[in-house]
Amino acid sequence: MTAHLPLVALTPGEPAGIGPDLALAAATQSLDARLVVVGDRHMLADRARRLDLRVEVLAIKDAPPAHRPGHLHVQHVPLDQPVECGCPDPRNAGYVIRCLDKAALGCLEGQWQAMVTGPVNKAVINEGGIPFTGHTEYLAELTGAELPVMMLTAGDFRVALVTTHLPLAEVPAAITVDRVQRTLEIIDRDLRDRLGIDRPRLLVCGLNPHAGEGGHLGREEIEVIQPVISRLVEAGVEALGPLPADTAFTRDRLAQADVVVAMYHDQGLPVLKYAGFGQAVNVTLGLPIIRTSVDHGTALDIAGTGRAEPGSLLAAITMAARMAGTGH
Repeated sequence: MTAHLPLVALTPGEPAGIGPDLALAAATQSLDARLVVVGDRHMLADRARRLDLRVEVLAIKDAPPAHRPGHLHVQHVPLDQPVECGCPDPRNAGYVIRCLDKAALGCLEGQWQAMVTGPVNKAVINEGGIPFTGHTEYLAELTGAELPVMMLTAGDFRVALVTTHLPLAEVPAAITVDRVQRTLEIIDRDLRDRLGIDRPRLLVCGLNPHAGEGGHLGREEIEVIQPVISRLVEAGVEALGPLPADTAFTRDRLAQADVVVAMYHDQGLPVLKYAGFGQAVNVTLGLPIIRTSVDHGTALDIAGTGRAEPGSLLAAITMAARMAGTGH
């Protein structure tokens, strides 16, 4: 019965980008969730007409009883300015944030079982006068989470990060005993509780080339990462490392792991996106709510053209529904 499927809130993200296109495309599909879009219903109806999609945009106040392909349920949040596809307006930054707030607070209050976020333009939000480094950090602050952990998945291939949106020059100072240990503990816990993996196997990368080459190329592995791994292994966490990042992603290594833990953004995510771009899902661990997202940006150049592919959004909805249905 579709009425028993998890209720998932979707924020379309930047209104001038492909987020609204993807939300409408998802509405035409059979889904593993009951979907409610938190956004401007007039903008979505206009975009459906532009894309020539037969989607009925319905304003709701309560949860939809079921999902029916061709129907999009919307909890209305009004735009601040009219939208032109491909031309983001910083004056709509507040609208983007209000959508996020409504969806996240609704999850905290039990209105929704999970939320999925469409792509936003960080620069436009900042130009609108709102400090914003990314969904991960923003939702952590909003929900009171001390340490959010970004994880991208492509099927059973998972990469989680110790640091997220930091300038590369600031990464070494952020690789502390406390941060590495808490990150690994959160990954282990959430893979158990939210993905149903009984004994997660963590493959942990070093920070430096060749994992520091015995201290000749850096000492973070010796002084920080290895001691943390040793303590966690003694506590029952199945973690291996620190391993050189250039060999951690080999087929044999990945066969031994449920997740690869990278020290920084561009150490791990290029590999995962090469393997599954357009079908991958961004999952935020360490939050009191379930949040997944697409693996791509706003694609302003194709917004409103009908060329946007909804694969990553559909995978994000499926992942959110799966996590909501796992006992935790």
